[in-house]
Amino acid sequence: MAYEKQVVVITGCSRGGIGHSLALEFASRDCLVVATARSLTSISDLQTDPRFFLQELDVCSDESVRHALSTVLEKLGRIDIVVNNAGMQCVGPIAEVPLIAIEKTFNTNVYGSLRLIQGVVPHMASRKKGKIVNVGSVSALAPLPWAGTYTASKAAIHALTDTLRLELRPLGIDVMNVVPGAVKSNIGNSALATYNSMPEWKLYKHFAEAIHARATYSQSAKSTPSEEFARKTVDAVLKKNPPAWLSLGHQSTIMAILYHMPIFIRDFLLRKRFNC
Repeated sequence: MAYEKQVVVITGCSRGGIGHSLALEFASRDCLVVATARSLTSISDLQTDPRFFLQELDVCSDESVRHALSTVLEKLGRIDIVVNNAGMQCVGPIAEVPLIAIEKTFNTNVYGSLRLIQGVVPHMASRKKGKIVNVGSVSALAPLPWAGTYTASKAAIHALTDTLRLELRPLGIDVMNVVPGAVKSNIGNSALATYNSMPEWKLYKHFAEAIHARATYSQSAKSTPSEEFARKTVDAVLKKNPPAWLSLGHQSTIMAILYHMPIFIRDFLLRKRFNC
């Protein structure tokens, strides 16, 4: 019976994150979910549920990606949907963020997705069937101060997704860009942990409070519950013809409006909002 279900591979499924909610939602739609994380302990609550096949997967490792995908194909026979959700935040002024932190962010958010894509496309192309879902961010629509590294990585995902949608269509593969607004997750805590490892700012000392606040900017009382976000996202992904672009979540509309504003007006508003 498992072989009749759609097999969905999701990266970054640790408890408290968007990926975990997506995994639960896909499972509730009669999918067989391959829930992955760098450490299986972070998804141990799914261990005994037969709807899940757990895999340790570090998107920053070529070998880890190859091993996980080959294991899934060996055990389950196919992969119908890949959701590139794993990601990390990076907060700080671009001029002073250590390059190693920028490289790590891009390795996770951009190259990590590309590793999965290049690993799974030959299989999907051989079946002339498959869906690839990349998770971007509304921050790429109107880049905000103090998180330029993260925003740039998500802008890269948007551009790559638009190109892949055209290039993979002749191979029978649908590509979808999911663009979350402010959604309740553990990204704020993760961002703070990364931020605490940053050096003391030199040129931006008097902006330290505003920079620190940026780490948890997406996590407010009005942020969209991850369960609601997951439900609407899975609704779209499972359509026969999924949309090319899906943006939802708190502040997604205002970010779209900012995107279409003249740049000098947008800059004025963002300088006022973020004290820069």
